[in-house]
Amino acid sequence: MAQDPEHDEHDEEQPAGDALDVSHDLDMVPVFSSTTVDAEVEADLICGVLADTGIPALLSRSPYPNLGVSVRVPRAQLDEAQRLIAEAQAAGPEAAAEAERASEEEH
Repeated sequence: MAQDPEHDEHDEEQPAGDALDVSHDLDMVPVFSSTTVDAEVEADLICGVLADTGIPALLSRSPYPNLGVSVRVPRAQLDEAQRLIAEAQAAGPEAAAEAERASEEEH
């Protein structure tokens, strides 16, 4: 307890699951940023692609439209996120439409 004089919290070891990760692997770094008119739509699509593959993504919108939007991912997953985004862009809108149709047929 916090105010128990007989209990010294420093004597206890923390369980391994509660260990604090102080590495920079979890730092959120930009994987996409844009100030174009359709930047927010593109950022939403990128977040969707990353979420579908289990990569956490943070969409950051500026209150000022001329500053645009950005998508950030954990530093440890940056390379994988960049690869997935490049694959999605190479596949183009036709692949997205096909995937949409396939998901609708499943339900």
